[in-house]
This record gives sequence, structure tokens and C-alpha cells, in this order.
Amino acid sequence: MAAVMNTEAGVSASARRHRSLGRDAAGAVAILVVAVIGYFLFPDNLALLTRIVAVALLVLSLDLVTGYCGVATLGHAALFGSGAYAAGILSAHYGINDPLLMTLAGIAGGAVAGLISGVIILRGHGLPQLVLSIALIHLFHEFANKASSWTGGSDGLSGISADPILGYFEFDLYGHTAYVFAIVLLLIVFVLLRLIVRSPFGMLCRGIKEDPLRIKAMGASPKAALMKMYVISGAVAGVGGALNAITTQVVGLDSLSFTLSAESLVMLVLGGTGSLFGGLSGTVIFMLFEDYVSAANPFHWLTMVGALLIAVVLFAPKGLYGSAAAFFNRRKEAGQ
Repeated sequence: MAAVMNTEAGVSASARRHRSLGRDAAGAVAILVVAVIGYFLFPDNLALLTRIVAVALLVLSLDLVTGYCGVATLGHAALFGSGAYAAGILSAHYGINDPLLMTLAGIAGGAVAGLISGVIILRGHGLPQLVLSIALIHLFHEFANKASSWTGGSDGLSGISADPILGYFEFDLYGHTAYVFAIVLLLIVFVLLRLIVRSPFGMLCRGIKEDPLRIKAMGASPKAALMKMYVISGAVAGVGGALNAITTQVVGLDSLSFTLSAESLVMLVLGGTGSLFGGLSGTVIFMLFEDYVSAANPFHWLTMVGALLIAVVLFAPKGLYGSAAAFFNRRKEAGQ
């Protein structure tokens, strides 16, 4: 009897793994399909699509700490900007222009910024966390402004260039190589994050969000787990920052702005927290909508953006993707 039960448990676990792999593959295919559609819909505006991918990486990193761990923060652009400056400084000051090495520098810069931010922000809870995160983003911004010999200060860090990827694929004026490079980075990050959030570590972080006292009573260390996730989040944001530096060849103080932090949180809420697809969809919808309405009505576009956000919060509190997923899950359960 025990052998039969063990066999059934093994079959069930195997089936779950296959379903998870199937969803991962479907997610990667969906990203590719949307990327191809975007390429043909906006062939003359690939710079915008590449910027969307860079910001999407920031929003995904924010989702790790806010959506999965429940950490309130309005200073996540500090991680993004640190990655951007790390990649930019490597090129502008040391002449290392390999895009892959610049991306690794961005990962390292973002991870270090994540470690620093985690040490400070995780000392508070709730509203104090928000205050600490706001203070941090202003400190990072002011440090970058004062260290003008390295960062260019308010004029921005220029003199950044990128060699051909792997020695073959040059960054062209039309942004084709930059866009493909961005999509490849996004796919790699997406697959890795799917593995992380489904892992025992990811489940632990979800448990900390729901009931940290129970997790602590079980013998786990919530703070240590949150610190690890903050470093991972910083690395992901650093990829986005490095991508932005490589493709625009300039890093400005706006990459460390409070506005970028707040907008990334808005994008996450718009799509739905606690879901990688929610973060991606929220970023795409917000940035495309913002680009469209600002061009259509330069004087009142902020009003339309605000109206969209109010409508989503009131009528789709789980976000656009989260509410749609919940609706289809209810339909599926009702049909069974």
C-alpha cells in the first residue's frame, strides 16, 4: 500500500513538473510572439520597445520584493540606476565596451545596491519601509550628482559605446541589434525568475509575505531570505540598467529618480503584483499607452493616464493581468 502511495505521489510530482515546464515554455513563446508583433508594429520605433524591455526588467525586480515578499518600497530605481552607472563607467572610464561584460557589471552594481538597500529598508516595516526607501533613492541620486567626475553629474555620463555582440552583431542606428539583445536578456531573466519563484526559496518568500511569525516559528530566518531576494532583485534591475546604458549610450540622473521608482510601482500594480506576467503586461500597457496619449494630446495626456490608473484600481484591483487570470480560473472551476 505504501509503495502504491509513493508511486502515485511520484507520478503527481512529475505531472506538476511537466505542467510547470509547459507553462514556462508557453510564457517564453508568448514573450517571443509579442516581441515579433512589436517589431512589425513599430519598425521605426524600436528604441521605445527596447526601453520598455529595460523598464520591464526593473518592474520584474520590484515584483520580487513587493509582490512575492511584501516589502514596501518606492526607491527601487536605485538598483536600476546603479546597474546603469556600473555598465556606463566600465565603458566610459575603462574602455571596456563588450556588451556582455557591461551587462555583468550592471548585474554586480545592481546586486551591491540591492544589498545596501536591503540592509537599510528591512530594518523597518510598513510605512517606515516606504520612508527609508524614499530616503535611499534621494541619497543615491545625490551621490551620483556629486560624484560628477565619475558619473557626469547633472550632465549625465556620456562617452559610452558598445562593441559588436560576440564580435559579429553591431549595434545599428535603427536599433535592430539592441532590440534583439534586449529580448534575449528578457527571456533569460524570465526563465530564471520562474525557476526561483517556484523553488522552495520562492515558496518561503511567499510564506514570509503571508505570515512571517509562523515562518520564524518554523525555524527559518525571514530577514535572511528577504536579503537574498533583495540581492537577486538588484541583479535583475541591474540587467535592465545595463541594457539601458548599452542601448542609449548615456546614463542620466533620471535613472536614479524617485519618479522612475514610483512609475515602476504603478506599472506593477497596473499589471498585477505577485506575477511575472503581471509585471510584464503592466509595463507594456502603461508605456505604450503613455507614449500614445502623450503624442495624441500633449496638453492633457497625464489626465488620461491618471484616469486609466483610477479605473484599474477601482474595477480591477488585482491588476489587468491578475484580474483576467482570476476570471478565467473561476470559469475553469465552474466548468469542472
